[in-house]
Amino acid sequence: MMKHTNDLGRDAVFPLVLRLAIPTMLAQLVNVLYSIVDRMYIGAGVGDLALAGAGVCAPIVTLLSSFGSLVGMGGSPIMAMRMGEGNEKEAKRILNNGFLMLAALSVILTVVFLFSRERLLMWFGASEATFTYANTYMTIYTAGTFFALMAGGMNSFLIAQGFSGLGMATVVLGAAMNIVLDPVFIFIFHMGVAGAAIATVISQIASCIFVLAALRSRRMPVRLGWGGFQWKAIRRIAAFGLSPFLIIASDSILLIVLNTVLQRYGGPGEGDTLVTCATIVQSYLLLITMPMGGITLGSQPVISFNYGMGDAGRIKKALRCIVGLCVGFCALMMLTTYTISPVYVRLFTKDAAIMERSVRYIKIFTAMIIPLAIQYPLVDETTALGQVKLALFCSAFRKLIYLGSLLLLPALLSAEAAFFSEPVADVTAAVMTTVLFLHFFPRIIAKRLEERGDKTCEATEY
Repeated sequence: MMKHTNDLGRDAVFPLVLRLAIPTMLAQLVNVLYSIVDRMYIGAGVGDLALAGAGVCAPIVTLLSSFGSLVGMGGSPIMAMRMGEGNEKEAKRILNNGFLMLAALSVILTVVFLFSRERLLMWFGASEATFTYANTYMTIYTAGTFFALMAGGMNSFLIAQGFSGLGMATVVLGAAMNIVLDPVFIFIFHMGVAGAAIATVISQIASCIFVLAALRSRRMPVRLGWGGFQWKAIRRIAAFGLSPFLIIASDSILLIVLNTVLQRYGGPGEGDTLVTCATIVQSYLLLITMPMGGITLGSQPVISFNYGMGDAGRIKKALRCIVGLCVGFCALMMLTTYTISPVYVRLFTKDAAIMERSVRYIKIFTAMIIPLAIQYPLVDETTALGQVKLALFCSAFRKLIYLGSLLLLPALLSAEAAFFSEPVADVTAAVMTTVLFLHFFPRIIAKRLEERGDKTCEATEY
C-alpha cells in the first residue's frame, strides 16, 4: 500500500532531505549494477576482448538514457513546482506530456540506432577484434529502448511526488533481476554477450511495468493519464531537461572520445588493453557519480516545491544538507578507492597487468572527487530552481575542460595521460561553479520572492 509520507513544504528539512535522498542514492547505487554486473560477468565468462567490446557500447547506452533524463529531469521539477503552487491540473498535464515525449523518442531512437549501429561502433572505438562483441550487445540492447527510457524517465515523476521509496523499488527490481539473469544466460545457457544484453532488457521491462503501474495508482497525488497534450508543455519540459540531457549526453560523447584517443595513441594491441582498463575505471566511477546523482535527483523535489512556494529559508537549508551529503559520500568513496579498489578490479579480469594498471588509473581518475561533490549538487539544484542556462553553462564548462585535456595530454605525453583529464576537469569546474552559484543564488531567490508578491521577505546572502 502506498503512503505519501513526505510533506515537501512543512516537514523538517534535514530529515526530509534524508528520506528523499538516501533511497534514491541507494537506488542509483543498485542501478550501477546494471552495467557493472554485465561487464563483470562478460569479463569473467567471455574474456577481456568481450569486456572491451561492452566498453565501446557503454557511451551509446549512456547516450540513449540521456533522452530519458531529458524528459524525466526536465518534467519532474516543473511538476513539483506546480504542485507547490497548488495547480494539480497543470502538474498532471506535465506528467502526461512527459509520457508522450518518452514514447515518441523511444520509437525514433530505436530506428536510428538500429540502422546506424555498425558505423557508430567503429567510429566510437571498436576494433576488428572487439566489433563482433560490441555489435551483438548493441543490437539487442537497442531493441529494448522503449522500456529503458520509460523506466528511467517516468521514475523521476514518481520521485518528484515524494515517493522516493517507490522510486528506489523501481530501480532495485530491475537491478536484482539483472543480477540473477546474467549468470543464467551467460554461464548456463552459454549465450555470452548476447545473454548479458537479453538479461538487461528483461530487467528494464520489469522496471517499466512497475513504474507505470505505480503512476497509474489512484493513491498517487498526480496520476498518469492520457490527454492534455500541448506543444507549450512539451517545449517547457524540453527546455528544463536540456541541461541534464546535455550533461549526460556529453558524458557519453566524452567516453567515446576517450576510447578513440586510447586506441589511436595506444596502437594495435595496447589500444584494446587501454580500452579494457578504461571500461573498468569508468565502471568504478559510476559507483561514485550515480549515487551522488541519486542524492541530487532525490532532493530536487524539496528545492523545486519550496521554490514554487517562495520559501527561501527552506531552500537554503536543503542546499546545505544536499552538498554536505555529497561531500560526505565522496570522502567515503575516496577512502574506499585507496583500500579495496584492487578487490573491485579482480571482479573483472584475472590478467595481472590489466589489474595493476586499472587500479592505478582508478586512483588517478578519482583524485578530485571531493571538488566534484560540490559541482554535482550545485548544478543539479540550480536546474531544480529553474535556472537551466546557468546549470548548462557550468556543466558545459567542465566538459570543455575535460575534452581539451583529453585531446592535449595524450598528444603531448602518452596515451596513459588521458586518465588525468578527469581530475583536471573536476577541480577547475568546481571552482567556477561555486563562484557563479554564490553570485547568482541571492538574485534568483529575490526575484522569486518578488514574483510571489512577498514584499516582507528579503533574500539574504547564502
